[in-house]
Amino acid sequence: MPALVLLGAQWGDEGKGKATDLLGGSVDYVVRYQGGNNAGHTVVVGDQKYALHLLPSGILTPECTPVIGNGVVVDPSVLFSELNGLNERGVDTSKLLISGNAHIITPYNVTVDKVTERFLGKRKIGTTGRGIGPTYADKINRVGIRVQDLYDESILTQKVEASLDIKNQMLTKLYNRRAIAIEQVVEELLSYADRLKPYVADTVLVLNQALDQDKVVLFEGGQGTLLDIDHGTYPFVTSSNPTAGGACTGAGVGPTKISRVIGILKAYTTRVGSGPFPTELFDADGDALRRIGGERGVTTGRDRRCGWFDAVIARYATRVNGLTDFFLTKLDVLTGWEQIPVCVAYEIDGKRVEELPYSQTDFHHAKPIYENLPGWSEDITKAKTFADLPKNAQAYVKALEEMSGAPISAIGVGPGRTETIEINSFI
Repeated sequence: MPALVLLGAQWGDEGKGKATDLLGGSVDYVVRYQGGNNAGHTVVVGDQKYALHLLPSGILTPECTPVIGNGVVVDPSVLFSELNGLNERGVDTSKLLISGNAHIITPYNVTVDKVTERFLGKRKIGTTGRGIGPTYADKINRVGIRVQDLYDESILTQKVEASLDIKNQMLTKLYNRRAIAIEQVVEELLSYADRLKPYVADTVLVLNQALDQDKVVLFEGGQGTLLDIDHGTYPFVTSSNPTAGGACTGAGVGPTKISRVIGILKAYTTRVGSGPFPTELFDADGDALRRIGGERGVTTGRDRRCGWFDAVIARYATRVNGLTDFFLTKLDVLTGWEQIPVCVAYEIDGKRVEELPYSQTDFHHAKPIYENLPGWSEDITKAKTFADLPKNAQAYVKALEEMSGAPISAIGVGPGRTETIEINSFI
């Protein structure tokens, strides 16, 4: 049962798309198990760049079956827009499978997300405004709309009525907005049904049967560990579980079927949106990382906040995910620095702390304790083996591996599909 989980070990944007795509030629299924179109993956194939938001990265590999699992929330308009864009570029998307139990992002979920975030003002979370959180809230409140509901108009209408009964009260009386018409929402959702139908499947059954047949299944997280609703920097998190446990619930496979858990680490650290970030840089180094690394959100278009590598976060990701391997990305971005600081611990109230504090208050006040590692100036983008890297780059990788608590099995040395050093095979 070769089932692998691939997830972000920081705040997301670590380069999961490239890692998933590189593994795509060796796997039979690639599964998105949580999140929605608030995540973005950039995949470079030859001279072509693809920006994926909702679709699994494996959709670019013809031999692979891409799957949107039950734990994902789906905006049909975004899905079709993304499928149309790929089809126009000659990508075959006919193998895509979508769980009938995945929840639909409705127009009123998007409206609620936007007005709520504006209402919070300075206390805003920094959401993408795409309706992700309200859709998960509906799911938990048992008034959510699932893909399968599009094929029973009576049930669909009842669920929309139940959800809008409260939301329209909130929109009109609290936010001074117009009420949303039930009939209009039902009509829009039903308009997606016929086009969605060829993709809809019992993906839990499909994936478990595939594993029983010794197929290779790769589970792909949409965001990073520190954005997990339970284990991230709450409340500045997403509304689902991108950590390894989320793969089991979000795809419907048991934990005993997971054979390997791979964490994606950027050679420095970035995050988008609000929330604490101990190693964040506000100087020329931060600007350089942002410029050289092309640090702009694929989905949001927002500049990413940039900082040095944080080993405390990496150790935490190893622990909560049970990581077996790391894939280190964007090592090439660090070329040119004489010395590269690495955060090895925090100072909190005058005390050295080497593990992530569970208290939000402590984490907010954490100050990074750095060790400087020697940098390198040589171009590493043509490196094919670990031995091809400059000695200082090798030492940097080995230091990060020792600090993070799991072996680094692959290294990204450039944005291209082939610009990767594989040290140990993932499969």
